[in-house]
Amino acid sequence: MVMLLLIIGGVVVWWNNGTAPVNPYDKTRRAFSIKKGAGVREVTNDLKTDGLIRDPIVFFLLVKQLGLDGKIQAGDFRLSPSMSAREIADALQVGTSDIRVTIAEGKRAEEIADLLKDRFRTYDPSWRGSLNLHEGYLFPDTYSFPKDASIDLIISTMRDNFEKKYASIPPGSQNNLSKEQIVNIASMVEREARLPQDRPLVASVIINRLNIGMALQIDATIQYALGYDRSERTWWKKNLTINNLKIISPFNTYENAGLPPGPISNPGLDVLTAVATAPDTSYLFYISDKQGHNHYAKTLSEHNENIKKYGLE
Repeated sequence: MVMLLLIIGGVVVWWNNGTAPVNPYDKTRRAFSIKKGAGVREVTNDLKTDGLIRDPIVFFLLVKQLGLDGKIQAGDFRLSPSMSAREIADALQVGTSDIRVTIAEGKRAEEIADLLKDRFRTYDPSWRGSLNLHEGYLFPDTYSFPKDASIDLIISTMRDNFEKKYASIPPGSQNNLSKEQIVNIASMVEREARLPQDRPLVASVIINRLNIGMALQIDATIQYALGYDRSERTWWKKNLTINNLKIISPFNTYENAGLPPGPISNPGLDVLTAVATAPDTSYLFYISDKQGHNHYAKTLSEHNENIKKYGLE
């Protein structure tokens, strides 16, 4: 009898612990998506991975017990670690009307502002300035935001995502660069290297030039300084002129040595990693051919030969 009571007591404790909130003090609402056709087991595992439930077995049994397994809806939800397993199970029965926004790699804050302006009725012109203050750290990804989201919520969500993803970069591989320097360089590499294999090499060129005090001469920084081009209808003017290269701006890396004063775009994890793990090369120059492939050189004479060879004169 005593053994039976102990077993029952243990089960009760296990059940109560498994249905309790992960963190009753963390009321932050997180985006959680359920794909069409996802089963209860898949949803349960995703909830555990996202830190929204304590025990996937308990949650699975709870859903079955309540008869909710056929009522869980595909869609986007706003869930909090402060919610109990029962509250989460109930919430998953009704999809929300969140707005899904996809931020592509290499977009500048101004482009993100344009995207949000088209998607949110609550958009305010002040959002643009707020986003600009976080250039480089607005992590490119697909997000689900409440339709009445504030710009503070949007920015904090993207910055939290940045920190989470940045933490996955292999430790000890930072090329003696600070986080700020890596983000700054990555923001240029994102715009300069079209192909994945070129990202580490472009990063190595930038790092080598920095180490010897050589001007970076990155066209993307000129594009950033110029801003929106009405004739080309883009934030990244393609046909740069000699006069463009002389623009008076701290972002002009033709006229000013060293890194620009801040990032010029918002890089993705692959590019951040490419910068942090850039190989040790002797390259100081590169050009892109008409197909978007880069060609590298250690000396100016080699660089000039590449220009002739690939028809870029």
